Amino acid sequence: MFGYTIMNDITARDLQKKHQQFFKGKSLDTFAPMGPYIVTADEIEDVQELSIVTKINDEVRQNGNTKDMIFSVAKLIEILSQGMTLEPGDIIATGTPSGVGKGFNPPKFLKAGDSVSIEVKGIGTLTNTIVS
Repeated sequence: MFGYTIMNDITARDLQKKHQQFFKGKSLDTFAPMGPYIVTADEIEDVQELSIVTKINDEVRQNGNTKDMIFSVAKLIEILSQGMTLEPGDIIATGTPSGVGKGFNPPKFLKAGDSVSIEVKGIGTLTNTIVS
């Protein structure tokens, strides 16, 4: 394990609903921004104890912790390596805390011009602007 970074797991819910699977709605250009940098594994004392806060235009939408993940990072690596060869440079996206836009009533979907900031303790803040 080399290290950790932040990835914004964006989904086009309209495409996901139309095609009834996740791949199409998550595979568009610009839909997985990462960064702002990678911290090495030795810089994180406990990867299962990191706060994660996502803000849309400064409104907190997600406020979670890696301890609440369904599978720990170690378990994800164990499970994935049973069916595929993990190579240096491979990236494993671990999921997201509760609070996605689809879950609000009414839903709060991203729109052009929205600023999305994800802060993970010990890693930094990834900020992107939705362009279309």
